[in-house]
Amino acid sequence: MTVYPIIFHVGPLQITGYGIMMMIGFLMGGWLIGLELKRRGLREDYAGEIVVAAVIGGIVGAKLWYVFLMGDPGALFSRGGLVWYGGFLGGTLAVILNGLRLKVPTRWTAQLMGPPLAAAYALGRVGCFLVNDDYGRPTDVAWAVKFPQGLPPSTAGNMERLFGIAMPQGMDPTTVLAVHPTQLYEVAAMLAAFAIMWVLRKRQAGTGWLFGLYLIFAGVERFLIEFVRAKDDRMFGAFTLAQATSVVLVLVGAYLLSALYRAKDVPPGPYLST
Repeated sequence: MTVYPIIFHVGPLQITGYGIMMMIGFLMGGWLIGLELKRRGLREDYAGEIVVAAVIGGIVGAKLWYVFLMGDPGALFSRGGLVWYGGFLGGTLAVILNGLRLKVPTRWTAQLMGPPLAAAYALGRVGCFLVNDDYGRPTDVAWAVKFPQGLPPSTAGNMERLFGIAMPQGMDPTTVLAVHPTQLYEVAAMLAAFAIMWVLRKRQAGTGWLFGLYLIFAGVERFLIEFVRAKDDRMFGAFTLAQATSVVLVLVGAYLLSALYRAKDVPPGPYLST
């Protein structure tokens, strides 16, 4: 199957499938947080506060992480260069700081963010597929996809030059290769994680434990996907920087889950209770 990027032009403005899905992901996350706040009888306005902080912190964090990886400060002002781990860390920090400003306990913010983060991430990866970015290594599986106009195109030359994947001798470097649609693998994995957490959110356990479970799901999923991703950042032998970060996420998630699951609940505070 051959897939081309989805791009709309409204006058001088260019709107990509990724931009659309990223917006939908933030809105979906806010809607899900609002549903949970309503179920608990808490202040639903906090959903909007979380979304605004996540958008600002996520975009800034994603750009700063990309600049750190590329060593190019000029990339800070380019259209591209949004790295998920940087966005996750920046968005999480911004949401926590904003929660502290409103005197919302961090454990409550963490509890509310767990399942919506998984759903929003899945929608974001749909966007990656729509702009033909973050695809996998060449493969002959039945569901393999060609990206002739991808970021970059999935050609033999790009596989060898950009990702260090050896190609058969004599192959035309302009040949478009079929690759793993790793974006869709991640969509399926994180939708499953969301479904599990959405059911478990009603379980009587310590406030904040769901965020620990999310970190475990996110870390394991990304660690496994990296084995079939077309990557150029394998800094630890066969392992990528994203895999090293994934291990840290899983360890932090396991600690939070074990520490908070049987911990005492904390009151939501005056802002949420209003």
